[in-house]
Amino acid sequence: MQARVEDYLAVLTAERGLSPNTVAAYRRDLAQYLRFLEGRVPDHVLVDAYLGYLSEQDYTRSTITRKLAAVRGFHRHELIEGVVASDPTALLDPPKRGQALPKALTVDETLGLLDSIEPIDPQSRRDSALLEFMYATGSRVSETVGVDLTDLDLIDRVVLLTGKGRKQRLVPLGASAVASIERWLPDRFEIAARTDAVFLNLRGGRLSRQAVFDIVRKRARVAGIPTERISPHVLRHSAATHMVEGGADLRTVQEMLGHANVSTTQIYTKVSPQHLLEVFTLAHPRSR
Repeated sequence: MQARVEDYLAVLTAERGLSPNTVAAYRRDLAQYLRFLEGRVPDHVLVDAYLGYLSEQDYTRSTITRKLAAVRGFHRHELIEGVVASDPTALLDPPKRGQALPKALTVDETLGLLDSIEPIDPQSRRDSALLEFMYATGSRVSETVGVDLTDLDLIDRVVLLTGKGRKQRLVPLGASAVASIERWLPDRFEIAARTDAVFLNLRGGRLSRQAVFDIVRKRARVAGIPTERISPHVLRHSAATHMVEGGADLRTVQEMLGHANVSTTQIYTKVSPQHLLEVFTLAHPRSR
């Protein structure tokens, strides 16, 4: 596919007359896309997962739009040239303008998702630990798959996450997450004793971002949550939203999520109408 990308970039230069800087930006964007694919044949699900991955990286809306334009242009070129029979980006919704975020799950939906996983075998114990961990920490999917055993402190209930720019932060783990991880660890050591990663596939390798995306959607289907409403990023967004609605201050949530600027965290102050009604009923003198 790398050779086909170079053919596409040559077309941009020769036939469309794009500037060297624009072509260089497209080359970087498509190189990032190919790394995400990890050699897999792209389809609609993978492209949708890539959009979720870009959101996880906290890129600006304009940067995500440019990166998707590069991917769309490449796949459209492939279709026109007859290299492929269909365009996997054809059904992809473009990123919305402004600060649109995926709608958070309700607390009941989230707890229903977590409680729907019966830890009866290694795979389900791993999935339970994975989803409990992501919801407890609000971690990005890249941070989740990067967690090693040495990053975990189950006695003090904290984990060391490595985020963007290799910046590290300590994040608390709730009791449910700790219990789920403790249930998973015996299986994890049996599968691969010498691997550092906390979350493994059943062959003993570190889980990939795409594998986490697939696990989240698989478990959502079992819990009766529409798959178009769920992704690893939605779990992160839900964790932050529920903390703010529960009374957490923005500075604490900022530190937990690893945001460089509190203005990013302020997006989560857009609380749900139901929560607004509950607070009004409790706090306003004329609500009773």
